[in-house]
Amino acid sequence: MENVLEEVLEAWRTNNRINLFLIDRISNEGMRCTLSPRGGRNVVRQFAHMHNVRVSHLKNRSGDLADGLYQFDTYEEPDKETLKGHLQVSSERLETFFERCITGSGKARPLKKGVIPYLGYFISHESHHRGNILLTLKQCGHKVDQA
Repeated sequence: MENVLEEVLEAWRTNNRINLFLIDRISNEGMRCTLSPRGGRNVVRQFAHMHNVRVSHLKNRSGDLADGLYQFDTYEEPDKETLKGHLQVSSERLETFFERCITGSGKARPLKKGVIPYLGYFISHESHHRGNILLTLKQCGHKVDQA
């Protein structure tokens, strides 16, 4: 059980590190890029959306872990450091949630399909948005450091 917990946490941490790494490599101008002519999410708002989804799931599954977490307004465009700070805190809270699910400790509403598929959902959702972000930046002519 302990090995499964460490593997789940490492997979989640890797996902979050990729988000933070990408934010660091996007210019402030790039963070405001969008392909939507009708006001759809720009790059910074896609990252804010990822954080908001984390918070929503925590509220529904383990309310105490959502306590004190900030949720961005729909059109809010935080600076990169603010965004990274909130993503890091929500990531840490999700780590605690995954730990509760696996160890059976603390408050966590049960998952019908289990913790691994739930982790898969989060990573897939955030990977989807990273793909959208990279496409947006490419289409708008903003290069991202390939490192």
